[in-house]
Amino acid sequence: MSFFSNLFGGKSKTKAPTPGEAIQRLRDVEEMLTKKVDFLEKKRDEELLIIKKNGTKNKRVSLQALKRKKRIEKQLEQIDGTLTTIEYQREALENANTNTEVLKIMGGAAKALKQAHDNMDIDKVEDLMDEVREQQQIADEISNVISNPIGFQNDVDEDDLLKELEDLEQEEIDKQLLETGESEPLPEVPSAEPVKKKTPASKQKDDDELEELAAWAN
Repeated sequence: MSFFSNLFGGKSKTKAPTPGEAIQRLRDVEEMLTKKVDFLEKKRDEELLIIKKNGTKNKRVSLQALKRKKRIEKQLEQIDGTLTTIEYQREALENANTNTEVLKIMGGAAKALKQAHDNMDIDKVEDLMDEVREQQQIADEISNVISNPIGFQNDVDEDDLLKELEDLEQEEIDKQLLETGESEPLPEVPSAEPVKKKTPASKQKDDDELEELAAWAN
């Protein structure tokens, strides 16, 4: 049985793990392989130091270290490919798990919405809306009736009222004209020429002439 069969329990003996369980196991494998990569990289660096230390002076040791380094690098390449595959599979499972949860939530929401609409009938809703519109129309008509003035104002033509007002104003004007003609008669036109008002210089001249006349008489 392969490593991955042991990891996930196999097909014939145990049931398939849930998406959450499979994701967690893949993460465990990733962590294990990452630790192995760290270990192999350290081994590769150690072999590289041996090669640099011996060089061509000790070819046998250097060649053995170089072979081990090549094998380590080959393992690192294989692990890198495995990690890439596991990462893709984990991401696919995570997306599938997320989609599953979203679908569950959406399915629950759809059921709740259906249950909410179970007691609603489209014909009943339309009838209710027609009734609401009818009552609103009645309310508007009532408001218009209440807002219109009642009583005497509705029985009188506004043009007739304006004509009567103009007649009353004209009657008042005629009355004032008659009263003015009786109490304040117009002045008569003067027949004689009005006396000119003497200036101070003319008055002084007359006074001087009167004094001379009085002196001559004495």
